[in-house]
Order: sequence, then C-alpha cells, then structure tokens
Amino acid sequence: MKFERRHDIDWLRVIAIGLLLVYHIAIIFQPWAMFVGFIRSDALMEDLWKPMTLLNVWRIPLLFYVSGMGVYFAIRKRNWRQLLLERSKRILLPFVFGIIAIAPLHLFIFQGHYKMPLSYYPHAGHLWFLGNIFAYVLLLSPLFFYLKKKEGGRFMRILKSFMRHPLGPLSISVFFVIEVLLVKPQLFEMYAETWHGFFLGFLAFFFGFLFVYSGKVFWKTMLGWRWFYSGLAVILYTVRLLVLDLKSPDYLMALESNCWIFALFGFGYKYLNRPSATLSYLSQAAYPVYIIHMFVLYAMAAIVLPLEIPVLSKFLAIVTFTGIVCCLLYEFIIRRIGFLRPFFGLKWRYKQNVKVLEKSS
Repeated sequence: MKFERRHDIDWLRVIAIGLLLVYHIAIIFQPWAMFVGFIRSDALMEDLWKPMTLLNVWRIPLLFYVSGMGVYFAIRKRNWRQLLLERSKRILLPFVFGIIAIAPLHLFIFQGHYKMPLSYYPHAGHLWFLGNIFAYVLLLSPLFFYLKKKEGGRFMRILKSFMRHPLGPLSISVFFVIEVLLVKPQLFEMYAETWHGFFLGFLAFFFGFLFVYSGKVFWKTMLGWRWFYSGLAVILYTVRLLVLDLKSPDYLMALESNCWIFALFGFGYKYLNRPSATLSYLSQAAYPVYIIHMFVLYAMAAIVLPLEIPVLSKFLAIVTFTGIVCCLLYEFIIRRIGFLRPFFGLKWRYKQNVKVLEKSS
C-alpha cells in the first residue's frame, strides 16, 4: 500500500529547528544568559527577546506534536517490534551518543571561554527532547497499536466528528491548562528536564498522533479556520506583551501555544504540502543539525563576541556562521562517513540517501 507523504509536516519540523537555532543565539545577548549556561555577550540586546517570547510558547510543543504525528506514519507499515527497533536506532542511539560525546563539547567551550578548569561532564543538555520522545514511544505505543487495529471503528468516528468543528481541536487545550494548574511550572516556557516539559510534551505527542489518526477532517478544519486560530493567537500575544508585561497566566499561555500551532498547521497544509529537492535535503539535515548546533553556536560566540563590531553585527554573524558551519559539518562529515551516520539519526548507508534526493529532484 502506498501512503501519502506529508511534506508540510516535514517543513514545519525543519522550520521549528531553524527557529530554535536563532532562539538559542538570542539568549547570548540577554543579561541572564549565564544563569542558563550560555556564554553571554557584554553588549546586550534585550529588545531582541520580545519577538523570542512569541516563539517560546510554541516552538518546543510544535516539535512534540510533529513527533507524535511521525509515530502514526511509522506504525502504518511497522509492527511494535519494528517500531521500537527503528526508534531505538533513530532516537535512543543519538541520545546516548549525544550525552557522552556531543553535549559535553559546549561545556568545554564555555569553560575555556571563561578560563575555568576543564572538566568532562556527560549530560543531556539540549538533547533532553530526545529522551522525552523515546519515553513517550515506550509509554504510548501499546495504545497507538490498539487504535491502529480499531481504525474505522466507533472511536475514530467520534474523533472525526469532534475534529470537524473549529473548537474541537482547540478544546484539547483544557488538558494543557490542567497540566499547568497541577504542575505549577516556574515558567511556562521552561521545558528542558522539567516535569512540566515532560507532561506537556506527553500531551502534545499524544494529540499529535490523534490528529493525523482522525484523517483529513482535521486538516480541513486547520485549513478552513487558520485565520481564526492565528487571530486568536495574535490577540493573546498582544495582551501578554502590552497588558500583562509578558507575564500571562500559564493557562492563557497554554491556549496561546495551541492557537499558534494550529495556525501553523493550517497555513502549512495550504502552502507547504508539496515535494521538493530542497525539502528532501533539509528534512534529512535537520536532525543532525539539531544535535550539533549547540557546540557550534558556543564556538561561534567565543570567536565573534570579542570582535570590535556593533552588537547587531555580532548577532547576525553568530546566526550566519553557526548555520554555515552546521551545514558544512553535516554535508562533509556526518552525511558522508558511514559509521557516523547512525549516531546522528541517519541510515547507515549514504547511497540510499543520495537515491532519495535524486528521485525527489
């Protein structure tokens, strides 16, 4: 059976990872950067954080939604053993390798930049996301395979009916509101290695699966009501920015987060669901770039920040050179050296990847 490839979901994943890179670089220019383990610029750009506050309520939840959707596409042609083996290779192996060999690198750079004693400290760092995803696969795959067996049954019919109404998908925000009320996170956007991040990710992963499980009816709702979701998101962000001084209650942040994400699903479905050679390449590159981007970012910060140039030029230079170096490392090392590929979530054989790219172009 031939299944439809959802190119818009691939694009959203690529875009989210690209924005994550910019977001992390923006932290360097904030006064509190060192408190979260980042190299800090002496010259600050605090106004830069205002647009980042728009991103930080949906950038990570979006990736969890998309990851849940990916599991639905995966189980259409895999049994549970094949799924766990595939996810172990693609997620668990890079996660463990990253803890040992990748995440400690940016700590070395941080220590060297501030002339601290060098010490080796294996840690998850920015790769915490992978550990969460693998845990969700283990916890939810029995339910997902049960739903797969019951596809076309009563639950799916009820779900489809629910997803036809614009408030149907939006009503799942109730669960996200309950999560923040119970967990009481210190900050809504503090996802890394927190219970808030774990439970929020669990919900987004689960509902991401259900959204694609419900079929095209969900996407038609996203498409038809994309302006409604985006308008509501803009209103909530405007209130957060201008009225509440960026200190919205967590329950409003949860609603705003889902509004932005549903708007992205709608616009992505309309404009991005088409194949291209560029997407084929970037969708392969996004995961390895995500894994390596932090130590590259730290290295570029250590090189650029001492330069006698305007602070905006420093920001743009770090963004530009981090992107270039990550792409070069991917293209000429990670992608082409066979034994390295599995450690970055790629298939062992490089030639398979080339054939896919040739076909897509």
